[in-house]
Amino acid sequence: MSKISVALCTYNGEKYLQHQLESIKNQTIGIHELIVCDDGSKDQTISILEDFKTHVNFPIEIHVNSSNLGSSKNFEKCIQLCSGDIVFLCDQDDWWYEEKVERQIEFFKAHPEIDAVFSNAVMVDQKGIPTGNTSFDQIEFYPEMQAKWNLGHAFEMLLKGYVVTGATLAIRKKICAEVFPVPEIIPELIHDGWISLYLSRQQKIGFISDPLIQYREHASQQVGLQGKEPTITLKDRFLRSRENKLARLQKKFDDAKALFDYFSALPLLDNHTTEKIKDRMLHYQMRSQLPSNHIKRFLPIVKHVISGNYKLHDGGKWWRPALGDLLE
Repeated sequence: MSKISVALCTYNGEKYLQHQLESIKNQTIGIHELIVCDDGSKDQTISILEDFKTHVNFPIEIHVNSSNLGSSKNFEKCIQLCSGDIVFLCDQDDWWYEEKVERQIEFFKAHPEIDAVFSNAVMVDQKGIPTGNTSFDQIEFYPEMQAKWNLGHAFEMLLKGYVVTGATLAIRKKICAEVFPVPEIIPELIHDGWISLYLSRQQKIGFISDPLIQYREHASQQVGLQGKEPTITLKDRFLRSRENKLARLQKKFDDAKALFDYFSALPLLDNHTTEKIKDRMLHYQMRSQLPSNHIKRFLPIVKHVISGNYKLHDGGKWWRPALGDLLE
């Protein structure tokens, strides 16, 4: 049986921490160790952890950082301190269903080629009351998108933005040497997003569509689960300034170029990965550099429509950005 570690990061978590700890304790499959990295809490977080140690039959290590690392670097440190074969990432303010560990361990056993698995989550408010949404609803990871993921399109999907909720993620410890330290490519690309993107290149990350945790949304959480960007309507496209539009497109180009430069420099990288990033980079380069003359825009836009680039990189209603590029 695999040794199971839980990597729990804390920071002023006294309000919800006990609830989370109890849910870890009550798993249908017991864990083998709980590793905690505290980022300099000023409340009763450490006292709660020390007391909890006396009520469980698995070891708990508590590491208090000498300086504040921030959520992403704190998780990176905590995961690497774990000694288990499987590491479960854990936020301080959620609640795990009793079968969470068992379900994800079963997934790893059934899929030895997979190095990470995430799950759905029930969204709850700060009082623990369900909001009526799941995390998959909130990030629009609907069944048709899940089917695309399973057909081998995870990498392209993750290039567009976040899909994986780190609080639901479990990984094989052996991947740490590959994925850490998290490279500083894009500021928004933190530990869970980077692990997911890196592993998705070779389809080494899977998912469980059932919710396995309650994910709590509240004002004081360090990193919240963000939904998709608000839809830009046709009205919005014609009311916003051209400078605002181009700034958004320039950001997407800059991000794609940063990823392309990074992955291109890796040894033994497959060309398939770099070609996907390059294709995205060139698409947003075209969009961000369209001339002011509407007539001169027509040919490059039509070429990218025919090639399927708008549909691939800009989502389901791809015709909206295509029309916007042509007419705005």
